Amino acid sequence: MAFNSSSTKIKIIDQIQVSPPPGLVPDSSSIPLSFFDVAWLFTGPVERLFFFSLPISTVDFISIHFPSLQSSLSETLRQFYPLAGRVRPCPNPSPDNEFEFYYCSNDTIPFSICESSSDFDKLTGNEMIDLIELKSLVPQLPRTNDGTIPLTAIQVSVFPEKGICIGVAIHHVACDDSSFMHFVKSWAASHRVGPVNVSGIPAPLFDRAVVSDPNHLYSKSLSEMKELLSKGPPPMSDPPLRQSPQLISTFVLTREKINALKEGLIAKFHGQTLHCSSFTVACAYAWVCLIKSQEMNNHNGMTEQSAHLLFSVECRSRLEPPIPAGYFGNCLRPCFVEANLQELHLQGGVYTAALAIGKAIRGLEQLQGAEGWFRKILSLVPNRPMSIGGSPRYKVYDVDFGWGRPVKVELPTVEKTPGTISLAESRDGKGGIEIGVVLPENEMQQFGLCFSNGILDV
Repeated sequence: MAFNSSSTKIKIIDQIQVSPPPGLVPDSSSIPLSFFDVAWLFTGPVERLFFFSLPISTVDFISIHFPSLQSSLSETLRQFYPLAGRVRPCPNPSPDNEFEFYYCSNDTIPFSICESSSDFDKLTGNEMIDLIELKSLVPQLPRTNDGTIPLTAIQVSVFPEKGICIGVAIHHVACDDSSFMHFVKSWAASHRVGPVNVSGIPAPLFDRAVVSDPNHLYSKSLSEMKELLSKGPPPMSDPPLRQSPQLISTFVLTREKINALKEGLIAKFHGQTLHCSSFTVACAYAWVCLIKSQEMNNHNGMTEQSAHLLFSVECRSRLEPPIPAGYFGNCLRPCFVEANLQELHLQGGVYTAALAIGKAIRGLEQLQGAEGWFRKILSLVPNRPMSIGGSPRYKVYDVDFGWGRPVKVELPTVEKTPGTISLAESRDGKGGIEIGVVLPENEMQQFGLCFSNGILDV
């Protein structure tokens, strides 16, 4: 199906600043970065868009709902007040403490209210759309020239008589996906039922002392990052020509399709140990589809011997002692997967991918080799690895501001790193997995064909 690009119109109605409730948070506060945080210091924000069906005019939304969104956000910041601050160089730095989160009483979160004339139904469907249409809904972190990093920005976009989109951007140095959703769900619950009645959501724990660093991974990781970044970006191997526009589309693995894939994989393993979770199946299937779609448009043929996959693994329960579930920050380690590229192209490529993913997961050992993670990630960039953002475990469709479940959740951040896909639980709540993909039109069409026609070709 051919794609027709369309212009995007967004009108900024108001831009305000939201602060924590005065007198209920410290006048100033500093929190050190952990070695998990410092790994994301030189990256950018995680961005999510939450679409809700709400047939209301822009004027009525601003008068009825916008004030309560502001007040509930302010109330939520009573516990999450560091998100209104920024990261700055430490006034008295040491090798294990060069940067810190800093909040003072005049810090705020920029909060924009906009009106969009884009097609709400199109944006919330699964068909491919121009990525530019989503970008206009993404809030932008403020720019600074003082060496500090603002952490949070929010934008609400109204689609008159159709719905709204709440866009949240939080710099990755502040938190991982688990903590990102902790904040959003807390804000949504505060707006829905009020802070007094918010239950079942733990208070955030910002204390970095719960993350021990006996091997000085903070200073080792930061030194390594500075050294590598000073040399500039790694050279890319000859990639396929990128076409404009970049499209984003959602592909759904239903519970029935996931079960069919699992059964096909298990039937092939012949006594081998196979890690066959839904996450593994979805990653393996998407990996093979992405490789095939890209190679079909690479006229130079396959030049690499190996294919690579990267994804993050939650470490809160893996550390000794375990970190509390309410810990707010980053607590991720990378998982590196490698498989033979030729074997991924053959029939049974999904099986090859699943075996490689399962082997990598079983080989994880807490923080072994942590000081070399950043170097290894950069070394793989020329090979265009597939990487994964998000996870079904974060339950993004459980966010409820009082208007019901989102009709669509997007993770447009994946566009910033070629080869990245997003994963989320399916919005229908029936156990499927949504896979978000950003590709040029020709590659997107090939990905769709592979995804639709190869379900049983494991």
